[in-house]
Amino acid sequence: MGQKGFFDVERRLEAISAKGDPLETIKTTVRWEDFRTDIEAVTETKPEERKSNAGRKPYDTILKLKIVVLQSLYNLSDEQTEYLIRDRFSFMRFLDLELEDPVPDATTIWLFREALVEAGLIDQLFGRFGQHLEAAGYFARGGQIIDATIVSVPKQRNTKEENEAIKSGKTPEGWEEQPAKNAQKDKDARWTKKNDESFYGYKNHVGVDKAHKLIRKWDATNAAVHDSQKLDDVLDLANTSKEVWADSAYRSVEIEARLKEKGLQSRIHRRAARNRPLSERQKSANTTRSKVRARVEHVFGHQQNSMGGKIVRTIGIARARFKIGMMNLGYNIRRLVQLERVAAAPA
Repeated sequence: MGQKGFFDVERRLEAISAKGDPLETIKTTVRWEDFRTDIEAVTETKPEERKSNAGRKPYDTILKLKIVVLQSLYNLSDEQTEYLIRDRFSFMRFLDLELEDPVPDATTIWLFREALVEAGLIDQLFGRFGQHLEAAGYFARGGQIIDATIVSVPKQRNTKEENEAIKSGKTPEGWEEQPAKNAQKDKDARWTKKNDESFYGYKNHVGVDKAHKLIRKWDATNAAVHDSQKLDDVLDLANTSKEVWADSAYRSVEIEARLKEKGLQSRIHRRAARNRPLSERQKSANTTRSKVRARVEHVFGHQQNSMGGKIVRTIGIARARFKIGMMNLGYNIRRLVQLERVAAAPA
């Protein structure tokens, strides 16, 4: 074993860069300071409100935001995040931390994220990054693809009566007398069925632009909300093309009329009705549309396989919505890096 040298860390980081460290690119591509004002408005104590200037200096806002982004990109718990920041050179470089610098502990990370959740700040953060995308020239083009995916939560072991009470918006009898149990129960999530399989949790509704495969609009609901109910909320009227793709769950006379009123052109899959099968021409049109609509499945596939998007282990719609929103933001950050790499490649 060789003796430790002054430049060992630098050489190790150079080796990591040579392997193509994605965090190094994300660090330089994202305009992190754009987020500072929004976050500090809801998380920082004003100087005149501080009781004392004693104690440790607070961690920088952008440092803490980057940590939350790391959690989203790698599906990390607070404890895992604290450990890996100390352990990984690539994480330290991303956060601008040196070996001797203090690292926010799991509690600090949790408190910061909770402040963002309580302030409902995820929409502003997502919107800020959307402005960055447009400033970089990535406008919504080519039309849009609408879809939703189920994001499960750990199943609740409730009785039939308890589930009925939750569904009606009430707290089941006896739970308020057991605060520890009550705090661990997700009373906002709901059951739904897909392909004859039952799921419990929430839904991530997104609108993706066809040209860049970036998420432009999104919303989160409990899993029982039908996909089509959130169509208007995830439509992006700024898209330069008027075409809208979606699967047959979004097909109805009412939706077709609403799209026409907005000046949009439906490319929604047609579906057969009882005793009215699709014609060969309609089947062929659906096949053609599927080739475009598949682009949104790439988005969900990346989130589920690389970002832990199949399940969230939070309690309640507010935390679930923040988790889902950060997952959508994290996906867009990674997608921007891919787009920039392609743009920089020699022709």
